[in-house]
Amino acid sequence: MSGLRVLKPGPQSILQDAGRRGWQHLGVSPSGPLDGHAAAWANRLLDNPWGTPLLEMALGGVELLAEVDTWFALCGAQVSLSVDAQPQPLWTRLPLRKGQRLNVGFARSGQYAYLAVAGGFFATPVLGSVSVQLREGIGRALQAGDDLACRPAAFSNAASVPWPYLPDYRRTPLLRVITGGDAVSFSEDQVQGFFAQIWQLSPQTDRMGARLLGEPLTPPKRQWSLGVTRGAIQVPPDGQPIILQADHQTMGGYPLLGWLHPLDQSRLAQCPAHHPLRFTAVSISDAQADLGDFYRFFRR
Repeated sequence: MSGLRVLKPGPQSILQDAGRRGWQHLGVSPSGPLDGHAAAWANRLLDNPWGTPLLEMALGGVELLAEVDTWFALCGAQVSLSVDAQPQPLWTRLPLRKGQRLNVGFARSGQYAYLAVAGGFFATPVLGSVSVQLREGIGRALQAGDDLACRPAAFSNAASVPWPYLPDYRRTPLLRVITGGDAVSFSEDQVQGFFAQIWQLSPQTDRMGARLLGEPLTPPKRQWSLGVTRGAIQVPPDGQPIILQADHQTMGGYPLLGWLHPLDQSRLAQCPAHHPLRFTAVSISDAQADLGDFYRFFRR
């Protein structure tokens, strides 16, 4: 099956779908897109079902050659987008004809851009998912000469995401946190200190975890490990919190201050190194309501 041929792969471009669920008991993380919001919009613009495989591009710098007539959408980081050197809008469903070149420039704000095509990309699943997990050696990043298989497709018109739903990745985000886990074992001034200060995102951040830099916290001692999920906020002995991301480990022994709101994990993923971060508390019931609204809209 033909599709899009990779001419320039960019720093790190990998296929992602809804994630590899049901394998954490064997030490396999779920993966999936770091920015689930942008990925969901890219697929929705093309009427793709939830979790249809798409391409996650770190920072951009990608060039593709179309070998079929199809439609595509690019959502996420603020990158330049062109087809045969003609500028194109982001967050929009657009046609791509056989023989045309699609160019994605490097990000001016944000970190990850998501390229979806009508019907999605086709790849051989591993443990039920095509999501690439480089740390565990599941799949690999794109290389020049690779083919992204997809079927021909057509729509009658373009469509765009309404502007109120477009994020501004340059702003300092206020990220919501559900306190819990070992939070009751932290002293009150340590919990208040976490929410009171402005943190910075460490350059050591990756798909496994987002590391924070700031006034260190003093965590309680913990003598056992337990299962962890995406969004868990671990506080290691150095007092600099780590927020687990899509490729997180499945067990952890550091004390947990709580969990990042599931919908704010996407916003965190788009922050560059040294970007300021602020946090505020949210109830689990409010987080569940927000997530329910999100799923009702995108998982139709």
